[in-house]
Amino acid sequence: MNRHAPVQDINEDDLQIHPPKRAAAGIKAVTVALERGYSQAGVARTVRSMLRVNQHDGFDCPGCAWPESITGRRKPAEFCENGAKAIAEESTTRTVDAAFWAGHSIADLEEKTEYWLGSQGRLSDPVVIRPGDTHYSPITWTEAFKMIGEHINASTPDRCVFYTSGRTANETAFMYQLFARSVGTNNLPDCSNMCHESSGSALNPTIGIGKGTVSLEDIHQSELVFVVGQNPGTNHPRMLSALRDCKNNGGKVVAVNPLPEAGLLNFKDPQSLNGVIGGGTTIADEFLQIRVGGDLALFQALGHLLLEEQKRHPGTVVDKSFIGKQTEGFEAYAAARSVLDWDETERATGLSREEITTVAEMMVKSKATIICWALGLTQQPHSVNTLKEIVNLLLLQGNFGKPGAGACPVRGHSNVQGDRTMGIWEKPKEPFLAALDTEFGFSMPREHGYDSVETQHALEKGEVDVFVSMGGNFAAAGSDTVALEEGLKNAGLTVHISTKPNRAHVVHGKTSLILPTLGRTDTDDKHPKGKQFLSVEDSMSVIHKTQGRLTPVSEHLLAEPVIVARMAQATLGDDHVVDWRAMAEDYDVVRDHISRVIPGFEDFNMRVRTKNGFVLPNPPRDTRTFATDIGKARFTVSPLEYLEPPAGHLILQTMRSHDQYNTTFYGLDDRYRGISEARRVILVHEEDLAELGFRDRDLVDVISTFAGSERRANKFRLVAYPTAKGSAAAYFPEANALVHRELVARESNTPGYKAMTVRFIPHEEKEA
Repeated sequence: MNRHAPVQDINEDDLQIHPPKRAAAGIKAVTVALERGYSQAGVARTVRSMLRVNQHDGFDCPGCAWPESITGRRKPAEFCENGAKAIAEESTTRTVDAAFWAGHSIADLEEKTEYWLGSQGRLSDPVVIRPGDTHYSPITWTEAFKMIGEHINASTPDRCVFYTSGRTANETAFMYQLFARSVGTNNLPDCSNMCHESSGSALNPTIGIGKGTVSLEDIHQSELVFVVGQNPGTNHPRMLSALRDCKNNGGKVVAVNPLPEAGLLNFKDPQSLNGVIGGGTTIADEFLQIRVGGDLALFQALGHLLLEEQKRHPGTVVDKSFIGKQTEGFEAYAAARSVLDWDETERATGLSREEITTVAEMMVKSKATIICWALGLTQQPHSVNTLKEIVNLLLLQGNFGKPGAGACPVRGHSNVQGDRTMGIWEKPKEPFLAALDTEFGFSMPREHGYDSVETQHALEKGEVDVFVSMGGNFAAAGSDTVALEEGLKNAGLTVHISTKPNRAHVVHGKTSLILPTLGRTDTDDKHPKGKQFLSVEDSMSVIHKTQGRLTPVSEHLLAEPVIVARMAQATLGDDHVVDWRAMAEDYDVVRDHISRVIPGFEDFNMRVRTKNGFVLPNPPRDTRTFATDIGKARFTVSPLEYLEPPAGHLILQTMRSHDQYNTTFYGLDDRYRGISEARRVILVHEEDLAELGFRDRDLVDVISTFAGSERRANKFRLVAYPTAKGSAAAYFPEANALVHRELVARESNTPGYKAMTVRFIPHEEKEA
């Protein structure tokens, strides 16, 4: 196996196309997972990691936030193919050392793709680049922290930004937000701003909590599960096991998506005989191939049909007792849904009346329904209204607070939900700030800070002096990336706490630091009291410990809590009221603070050490109560809205490859979709290609239009693909340059990655 970093970068001319797969996982998933692990980390490190991932005495997989069972026995292999790839990336023995930086100038690295950068290996030493330098060069940890403190203290709090990736563990996140607020700012943008912010914006005012309301066992027990705007076969493959168990228990699944993803169709569990030599499990009983942005129209139509069925058969569909006692706004909602324009609904969704009616009949029969969704619903101008319409449907049949029922936003990052729980938010609520005031003896800032999009605007206007990134790859993950990169270069200091090189390191501030940190798989034992562990929160509000066991690839790596503490000490001084050193030396101290600040974490240190951890309170799930401003769940009324492209245009959504996790590329094989060796492709329905005057494999430039302005991305290959007509798809983050920074979801301010209006023009090579 070759454990050397690749020398060659992506050659888009090597594109290969094969027919899309009709099933996910199987033996191929196992062989790919093992090959990736062995090639990156060798047999011994790979086996040691695989035996520990998602186990009680091991570490939480960094690949997604899907939960493990807290009631049943865990499998020996409690991971998926893409989880194995994520672990291989982190446990790699490839290293990026001083020689690498000396051999590669910024001008050279700017020409490299994210795939090449990430494939070079783990960062081994802190490095710096100063104004006028062409290369990063080594710096001591002491000098690095001194530089951070000097830059922050030379600025003002409102010009300092502290970004967070969802990989950050609870204890680190709590310390990090405390550091930012000790500096005097709520400028705490995070990756949630770019993904599930719309979910929280819809759920909080309607059901009183910004999280899902189901457990893993609820999925198993549900009579009907909707899987909407998501690709579980790639983005959270272990969800397929839960859906298979639901099917085995008699439940049914409805998949709603513009692309016919393999994981929505069939699952071949490699840990079962049926998955190895049989036909696998059919996942979707009904597959609604909806147009991008048509989901609000679908859910309004379903609500209309349920109410019509209630009229025909009173008492059989709507849970009037629940609605009367626990909700408000039903009459206005029922009046709004009493009529429906079917012609417009069919145009908005691309679905037939018969298809929608069939699914409505399934809802009528179901006594326990769960609706799951992901980014296909959260990244459009009307996303919040779409998600409120989901809440309406669930309230209509009383699908909260009973087994097998509820709302299920499926998170991607393995602790993105936990980070928000810990206070990583630019708009903190007063009770949380008051609790921090009491715990630490000084007043936290109250003025709201920047979210991710607002941070981008501030960077572009030169209003950010210090940008600190706890993990992540802000330069690639954001929208309008050409402008974003120029904005990052305006910052006085950028600080990246990272495990591997990425694009954000290359498009850096005037001065830039890269600080190498431990990963999930690494042992964290350089403390007076010995080995430490951290904790995470999964998509279903379960808090549990995570502890790596691998020897780090470099002795110069520091744990994230230690880095936060030392930044704080260098900035605030050793005599600051917060004892940063105590928290860095013993993470139990951090957890004790959390236990007194955040409700649900009482006796944190004791409970997190139990076998399965503990579950946070969730009133809609636990007691069928709703902590909204009115003390009840809220029906809402939204106007019909959908994305309709003008003539000659399509609606473009971004997507991940099967060989990808957010901005990290594991390889170049999008196996389920049949696309390999290249990434600059756009999937288009063959009829749309013909109507637009193009053919399969044509090379085009893509132009997006928004509010009278255009964005352009060159040299994309058109691929005929069975996506929904009128809709197209391209990989994230290559297509992010086409997302205008003001194209956002209302209320949540989430970028419109699933809402671009685009047209194509033939690409013409310019003469040298």
